[in-house]
Amino acid sequence: MSKTALLFAGQGAQAVGMGKDLAAQFPAARGWFERANAALGYDLAAICFEGPEAELTKTENTQPGIFLVSWVCFELLREKVPNLKFDATAGLSLGEFTALTAAGAMSFEDGLRVVRQRGKFMQEACDATRGGMAAVIGLDEAPTREVCAEAGVTLANLNCPGQIVISGESTAIARAVELAKAKGAKRAIPLTVAGAYHSPLMASAQPKLAAELAKIKISAPTVPVIANVTAQPHGSDIPAKLVDQVTSSVLWENSMRHLLSQGFTRFIELGPGTALSGFMKRIDKSAQMLNVADAASLEVTAKALA
Repeated sequence: MSKTALLFAGQGAQAVGMGKDLAAQFPAARGWFERANAALGYDLAAICFEGPEAELTKTENTQPGIFLVSWVCFELLREKVPNLKFDATAGLSLGEFTALTAAGAMSFEDGLRVVRQRGKFMQEACDATRGGMAAVIGLDEAPTREVCAEAGVTLANLNCPGQIVISGESTAIARAVELAKAKGAKRAIPLTVAGAYHSPLMASAQPKLAAELAKIKISAPTVPVIANVTAQPHGSDIPAKLVDQVTSSVLWENSMRHLLSQGFTRFIELGPGTALSGFMKRIDKSAQMLNVADAASLEVTAKALA
């Protein structure tokens, strides 16, 4: 019996116009965008649909925007495929909150508001530090760890074979880029990001996020939800894991390998972009990958599931 996991997009997947065609074509989608605006007290939908890009790329808008569009994709797929059955969820960084919400661990409004605050706290940490990130392509984990140790930076994302993201103080990242190239990386590219996500430079966001999580009701998920920091299903300490995640490495490849080892063969990426589908191609080509990002991909995925 094949098992299905839902995967939720992370930061970096945003694009002006995301969700716009869904809201135009589906009344249910419009309803969710209106609910989100009411919950937040500002027009997040307009920022997703129209931008401007500078407004959408502010972390405090990017994170709830991706959460919202991913959630709408999930709800529309459930509407199109009423017997949709999924056996686990996972999400990249902020996507872990969407994954938990889809598994019933928190309400839509609570998840959205917490993610908005998380974005705000992370932006504050970025503004208070001089951090950056870089993607290291074509270098294995062990030599990349050596680069990190030598340059004084950290591994932020272990996405898939041959793609690792490093994070740290800006001048240290510049040094790490040169060291990675010297060690044989095909490419080492500084990323256009606000700061050093998933590194100790984000530590100031942790107590604030912990305080926000303490205000909401968090229930046991209805299906296993894979935690980024352990690559294993969440236990009873969901808030602690979400707080750890702010400064810890995202173990995405290991998370997917855990699901594959448990007999998962079908994965549905929900939300803007197809980054997670790309990672899966490099982790296990034989896995069936579907995605819902817009009206066209919703139709294709609904047909495949029917």
